Amino acid sequence: MQPATVLSIRGGSAVSSSLSRYHRRANAMTSPPTRASVFRYLRYEVDDRKSELRCHYGLDDHVFEERITVGPGDWASPAVHEAARIVHMLAGVSYYKAGAPPVIDLGAVPVRPGERRFLLDYYVNGLGEFAYRNSIDLDLRVVGGSDPAPRAAFAPSAGRPLIPFGGGIDSIVTAETVRRARACDPSLFVVSQAGQRFAAIEDAAAVTGLRVLRAERALDPQILRSDDFGFLNGHVPVTGILSAIAVLAATVYGNDAVVMSNERSASSGNVEVAGRMINHQYSKSDEFERAFRSLLRGALDPPPEYFSLLRPWSELAVAAAFASLRGFHPVFRSCNRAFHIDPAQRLATWCGRCDKCCFIDLVLAPFLDAGELDAIFGGLEPLENVDLLHRFRTLTGLSSDTKPFECVGDVDECRGAVVLAAARRDRQGSVVLKTLVDELGPVAGDTLAATRLLQPGGASNVPEPYATARRLG
Repeated sequence: MQPATVLSIRGGSAVSSSLSRYHRRANAMTSPPTRASVFRYLRYEVDDRKSELRCHYGLDDHVFEERITVGPGDWASPAVHEAARIVHMLAGVSYYKAGAPPVIDLGAVPVRPGERRFLLDYYVNGLGEFAYRNSIDLDLRVVGGSDPAPRAAFAPSAGRPLIPFGGGIDSIVTAETVRRARACDPSLFVVSQAGQRFAAIEDAAAVTGLRVLRAERALDPQILRSDDFGFLNGHVPVTGILSAIAVLAATVYGNDAVVMSNERSASSGNVEVAGRMINHQYSKSDEFERAFRSLLRGALDPPPEYFSLLRPWSELAVAAAFASLRGFHPVFRSCNRAFHIDPAQRLATWCGRCDKCCFIDLVLAPFLDAGELDAIFGGLEPLENVDLLHRFRTLTGLSSDTKPFECVGDVDECRGAVVLAAARRDRQGSVVLKTLVDELGPVAGDTLAATRLLQPGGASNVPEPYATARRLG
């Protein structure tokens, strides 16, 4: 084992303590939360008989175990063990969050050069929203860690991409683009809690006609009873965890690519505080994607290609592509109420009132008839509800409220959607759109700027075999 290594983040790429002080001033009546002392990475175990990975962590006196089951395959291979190590590293954030201590102890867990820095950036930036909401300084130190084995050889089958699938417009467009544009054998990949399946995912997956490969996460029961134990709650970078599990599945099944569905505005933050940007979608961002690709290159030889097919595109362009995929219109749902962990509170329809419902309605409005959208939302279309005008003002930057901590597009995309939707003949009577156009002023007349959002732009990691998919959907 190598000597204990200490790496800390204070300011710099971290959400600095000044951010948290700002938040406490804004919430002077809120007492700082009680925090744990140390979070420990204990060990991980690969059980090839059960096709299962078990990850163990400690938080002061609490010990946690998470079980991840993927499916039968060559679980004894070095590549699977390397991918399991990466899952162990990223999945720990769900348990660290319970007490948010200032020290992360890697113990004897193998860690490669550069991975401590990756881990700290992942924790600090991925938990930026959590820290902001809980008034916590994430000045972290990481200690410990041992030397890993050399890079593990991986021999995937060519032309077998794995597409993580959530049933929303982004992953649907990715799946259809890959299926139509490449002579390959794609599979969808769905991760769910043990014993749970969501109709909002299953129904859309069935329409694709593609094979569905699966993984199950069994979170430690303690973390599901966080209130009973006095644990802290908040958002974690779940896409980072799911990305690592997808790479594990790729090594088990021999897939040569993990194709994500994160468009370019996922890199845009929600609120800047003390010079730092907090991004609800950090683990969907280009920054995370590039860092994770680098981590994979250091662990697997060669690694599966990990990239987002939608990175060059805006949410507006993705919505335009989705509008033509009519077979999915009756079954897709992006409303968070469709994914409630309690089945009794889970909706089989759109709620029609939340920020996600408002955003999806807005970006589809330029491309679908008002009657079609009314049918999709079951008569609860948000754009026809004047009581939701405040939500649309926030999405379009017309209020002082922070951009919603949801997976929604940026202000420019939302404004472009208003401009294009308001120009439609079937939307001339929309009170919500007319009000937004009036309040946007000259911006509402810039149709050219809105249409530019339909074109690809910016750098991406899309490899050449997939770059031929110049059109979405």
